Amino acid sequence: MLQIENTLLTLVMILYFAAMVLYFIFVAAKKDVFSTFALIAQSAGLALHTATLICRGIGAGRFPLTNQYEFATSFAWALCLVSLIFILKYKFRVLGVFAAPLILLIIGYAAMQSREVREVMPALRSSWLVFHVSTAIIAYGGFGVAFVLSVIYLLREKMKEGGFFDEHIPAKEKLDLISYRSVSLGILFLTLTILTGAIWAEQAWGSYWSWDPKETWSLVTWIIYAVYLHLRLRRGVNAKAAAVFAVIGFICVIFTYIGVNTFLPGLHSYK
Repeated sequence: MLQIENTLLTLVMILYFAAMVLYFIFVAAKKDVFSTFALIAQSAGLALHTATLICRGIGAGRFPLTNQYEFATSFAWALCLVSLIFILKYKFRVLGVFAAPLILLIIGYAAMQSREVREVMPALRSSWLVFHVSTAIIAYGGFGVAFVLSVIYLLREKMKEGGFFDEHIPAKEKLDLISYRSVSLGILFLTLTILTGAIWAEQAWGSYWSWDPKETWSLVTWIIYAVYLHLRLRRGVNAKAAAVFAVIGFICVIFTYIGVNTFLPGLHSYK
């Protein structure tokens, strides 16, 4: 089963790479047919990606959510899923031009991690694992899409009026609205991540909060996105400032996931 997983992961990376190239050609050639092929490649990649996670779960005999490789793979899956939903819902195919490289980077990072199936440490042997980590994955997927949308928003004012980009990229007001919805999705699930983590921590270690580095940086990330929502909802506040906070927030997401594990070992280092 794990050999099948490795083969599927390779195919997934090929499809995501093909989707990225096709999205780039779509913008360079200004022909919609390439974006259609890119969507097909991304959708096929998502389907095989789902099969990869299922194979991992069957082969490991548990939910595939307990180490760097498994979380990174699931993170890329969530980002692909959320971006695909937003592309189709808002008919916003240029979003894929920016999302596809990010998806490929994360799945590439996953591929560099050890795929060895290890015995789950005692602290992870809990029914809270699925709830806690699954909500984090969805939150990160939402924040990833919001990051991409905010980058597009910040670049939008530098694009020439009329022509291809006006036809395929929404106005700044619409971009701001879509980004707001993506952040709202992310902060909802990040809140659930923190709450379920606190309950789990009390059961496992006898304390709801221990100021572990990952707990602390998750809280910092939550505060940044809370500031984003505050700026977004206040009248008279420049939406550009909110977009900058969304970018900063995603940088904190990446640091919480990769940086904390690398530089600030703690109770969550096994993830």
